[in-house]
Amino acid sequence: MPAAPAPPSIRAYQLSDWPRLCDIHDRARLDELRRSAGIEAFRSLARTAHSEGLFDGRLDVAEVDGVVRGFVAFQRGSLNWLYVDPDSYRQGVGRALLRHAVALSGPVVSTQALEGNEPAILLYRSEGFVEIERRRGRLAGCDEFATVGVILEWRE
Repeated sequence: MPAAPAPPSIRAYQLSDWPRLCDIHDRARLDELRRSAGIEAFRSLARTAHSEGLFDGRLDVAEVDGVVRGFVAFQRGSLNWLYVDPDSYRQGVGRALLRHAVALSGPVVSTQALEGNEPAILLYRSEGFVEIERRRGRLAGCDEFATVGVILEWRE
C-alpha cells in the first residue's frame, strides 16, 4: 500500500504560485459548476481574480511534498475562496486550509457555497459551520447564470 501523503503545510502566497493557483482553481471550479450552475458559467481565475477580490485580504497556500495543492483567501470574519487541486481531494488539504482560515479570522466567520456543491457544504458543516440562509442570485462575473448560494457561519 502506498504511503499516505504528508500533511499539508500552509504558507503565504507568493507571486511564483500564480500559475499553480490558476491550474487548481480552473480544474476545481469546473467540478463545482458541474454540481451547481453548469460549466457554461466557467470563468478562469486569470479573468476573475481581481474583479472578485482574490487579493483583497489574506491569501495562503497549502503545500504537500513541496507542491501547492490548494489555496484559501479570507478576511476578518469572511472566508472568500477555498480551492483544492482535484488530484488532492479528500486528503486533508481543504480541511487544513479551512481550519487555518477560521483560526485567523474568527470569532465569527461566514462563507458561501453554491447549492449542489455538497462536498464543500459537507466539509464546512463537519467543521462546525451552520447554514443560516439560502439566497437566490446571479454568479459574480456571470450575471446571466442564476444560482442559489448557501450561506454558512461558524462561531467560536
